Amino acid sequence: MNIELEIISTNLLQDYIESVDFNIDSTLDKIKSEKLPVDYFQFYNSISSVYSSKIEGDEIDYDSFFKHKFLNIEYKPDYTKKADDLVRAYEFAFENELNLDNALKAHSILSSNLLPQNHQGAIRNNPMFVLNSDDRIEYVAAEPNIVNYELNKLFNDIEILRNNKLSTSEAMYFAAFIHLLFIKIHPLQDGNGRTARLIEKWFLIEKLGDKAVAIGLEKNYYTNLTDYYKNIRVLGLEYGELDYSKSMDFLRMSLEGMKIQEDNL
Repeated sequence: MNIELEIISTNLLQDYIESVDFNIDSTLDKIKSEKLPVDYFQFYNSISSVYSSKIEGDEIDYDSFFKHKFLNIEYKPDYTKKADDLVRAYEFAFENELNLDNALKAHSILSSNLLPQNHQGAIRNNPMFVLNSDDRIEYVAAEPNIVNYELNKLFNDIEILRNNKLSTSEAMYFAAFIHLLFIKIHPLQDGNGRTARLIEKWFLIEKLGDKAVAIGLEKNYYTNLTDYYKNIRVLGLEYGELDYSKSMDFLRMSLEGMKIQEDNL
């Protein structure tokens, strides 16, 4: 590949492509062909939203949300509101092109019941630390004075990739790498994980079409939550010292999830 990118590394791309041991397009076609009792987009957007919310600790299960969304069964608003916001953000994403302005608009939607209004869709200007379950620093995000610079580099790369033809394997690689970089920059006060997973799906839909809506990447990350965090953590403690040569296990998570998803049809 001869594309020159500012921040997304292509060093692992060839190894990634060679590691793909199944036909991704056939798998996607098989997943999309599954008969559903409700609208295809609404069904998969709901699944994406519930499991992305659950990764962040929201107490909601898909059975209840399905009844809320498609059978008009009422629950207390606090139980469904964050997942509802995320559904709206996914709907917005799939109706608009992926760029920084629209990503921030999507964040303002999904954070409606998460952050005060002045932080919705706003890039942070303060230091950011991610704590683990033992209340210790898990990760030190990009420093405030470089957040905008790093974020613009990422979205400049996204624009380059949007304007170049990619194979399905390449699209999967770059989508996961975009997710990982967004998490590591951590440009928002909160909702970074939700936004990063949304952007990964957004990029895939732009490059692969509507069938990418059905990729259960959010559910797979939740099902393998320990590995999800481990594969993010292994790159290093501080933004300026991250080692992206250790990214392969993270980059392959969506691939592995697709194989399991196909097997379960």
